[in-house]
Amino acid sequence: MFCPKCATQNVDGASFCRSCGANISLVPQALSGRLAARDDDKYDRGSRRKRRREPTLDEGIRHLMMGLAFMIISVLVGRYSPGGWTWWYWLLIPAFTLLGKGISEIIRSRQIKESARVAEQPQIAAGPPMGSLPSLRTGELMTPVPSVTEGTTRHLGAEAPTRHFDPLGSDEKAP
Repeated sequence: MFCPKCATQNVDGASFCRSCGANISLVPQALSGRLAARDDDKYDRGSRRKRRREPTLDEGIRHLMMGLAFMIISVLVGRYSPGGWTWWYWLLIPAFTLLGKGISEIIRSRQIKESARVAEQPQIAAGPPMGSLPSLRTGELMTPVPSVTEGTTRHLGAEAPTRHFDPLGSDEKAP
């Protein structure tokens, strides 16, 4: 069995390459076509939390109200709690976070609702109906479209006038 990384020949059944140390335990299974697919649920636990559901208006309002509640509690703690004046502003962090999250979910849910409403409307075809277009004459040869470089290389075919230097001072153009 050869290592796919460095092409060193290894003993059959080896788990690691003897030259580069690459894991080659799955190479025989891959070559025979018996390699089992990964179970994505096992490897995808961390990203499952990152996946977002479609934003709803209810979730947005809930986050907005929780943000307002945190803001009110932080003001009350700072004003009436003994020693609360030293840490009341730390409650503003979740307050502003939830306020922002609530506002963004409300805006996104309205945008999704608007895009769904626009997609439901029937599309009106612009332009004349298909039957009214003139038929093409395919028997005629059409003139080719000029090349992009045609205008820049056209001057290469013409000979530029050359000037010869005369040491006596008379400067003449060659025909």
